[in-house]
Amino acid sequence: MSLPNISEVRKLNLSEIRSEIIANKRQLFELEFKKATRQSFKSHLFKHTRHRIAQLLMIEQEYMTN
Repeated sequence: MSLPNISEVRKLNLSEIRSEIIANKRQLFELEFKKATRQSFKSHLFKHTRHRIAQLLMIEQEYMTN
């Protein structure tokens, strides 16, 4: 599975980006919770989710400066 592509993020409007940020932060929290409680999880999703959040925050910042 490859890392998320930023071209998908650039197609979203500002409100969609903000809702995606919230959803991805929630997913990251759930992954951390599963890790802490020793439940099964896919460890590569940590990297992918953090990468996606960084992409979303960068594009959101671009919207805010323009």
